[in-house]
Amino acid sequence: MRRQGLEVADIFHRYGAAWRKANAGHVSLGQLQVMSAIENCRSAVLGGHVERCQDCGHRRIAYNSCRNRHCPKCQGAAARDWLAAREADLLPVGYFHLVFTLPAEAVVYDLLFRTAAETLLTIAADPKHLGARIGATAVLHSWGSAMTHHPHLHMIVPGGGISLDNTHWVSCRSGFLLPVRVLSRLFRRLFLTGLADAHAATRLVFFGDLDCLRDRTAFTAHLAPLRKKNWFVYAKPPFAGPEAVLAYLARYTHRVAISNSRLIGLDERGVTFRYKDYRHNGRARYRTMTLAPDEFIRRFLLHTLPKGFHRIRHYGLLASAGCNANIARARELIAAPVPSGDIPTEPNNPDQTASAATDHRPPCPCCGGRMIIVETFERSRAPRGPPGGPLVRTATP
Repeated sequence: MRRQGLEVADIFHRYGAAWRKANAGHVSLGQLQVMSAIENCRSAVLGGHVERCQDCGHRRIAYNSCRNRHCPKCQGAAARDWLAAREADLLPVGYFHLVFTLPAEAVVYDLLFRTAAETLLTIAADPKHLGARIGATAVLHSWGSAMTHHPHLHMIVPGGGISLDNTHWVSCRSGFLLPVRVLSRLFRRLFLTGLADAHAATRLVFFGDLDCLRDRTAFTAHLAPLRKKNWFVYAKPPFAGPEAVLAYLARYTHRVAISNSRLIGLDERGVTFRYKDYRHNGRARYRTMTLAPDEFIRRFLLHTLPKGFHRIRHYGLLASAGCNANIARARELIAAPVPSGDIPTEPNNPDQTASAATDHRPPCPCCGGRMIIVETFERSRAPRGPPGGPLVRTATP
């Protein structure tokens, strides 16, 4: 049976308690917090406010969002705020989209960021290639379309950089940034070296079937095949202008493991959702999958990131320390006009932009007028008057 408006929260509400009980002792605090946040998002548990239309007087209740970065309902506002800050950083040059993907046998997210960025900046600075200092924005995705574990970095890179002597702008060749084979080989070497160093320094933790890899000899033997395996760095065709870059970022920077719009049904068979099977082309790529509720929850929570972990990072010219100065210098060298006003600065944590839901209030459903807050209520408390009736406490608009 198809459920209209089915959400991840509905699945958690129906099966979450049993799943938590069955997996007690094997679920992290972060995963439990993600479940709780999604279950309570936009409900009276988190409190809210009453809005009134300035034109027709229509009133409605709006409950607060959980603002958790794993919640499918909370990323729209965060993405818009983040994109507004990034728009002024765009340069009038072509942009490239690169994807660095790890083999399934090796997953360490910080190391993935560090080695992918080092690979890109090192090859770009080599006079045999571009011979310039470039910048990049990297976004971590840990999932495939079916929510399986598929860690990879999406990197957005301007098509050029500032010369090593800081005197001129170096443009890349038309439609070509850097050789992906050279990138992939350096990426493989840097990552495996970093992984071996982390193991030697006992910074890696192994559980379950991987516990045997605590032994250095076993770990070295486990990595040996990866040194011969192809590591893929995929370079997509350049974007068709800055607007296309922003459109891409709007779709990808604040994605979660699965959006509510991909959910189709919840019944005795389990959870049915749409996914893409990249082994096929054309219409055959778009398929549906049904998972038992416990497996759906397990896959969703598999992509919970540690608290404080930044899944969007900037490197090279776009690194936060010197970003504004580097952008200004790049514009000067490209002879591009500097945007009027101050260039927005990076939020402390761009993943979890603390923008209130009221910053993006939808218009009045009756007349399209502007909605203003006239009452607020605390967590687990309902407003003291019906949406269309008189309110006991009224805030000054």
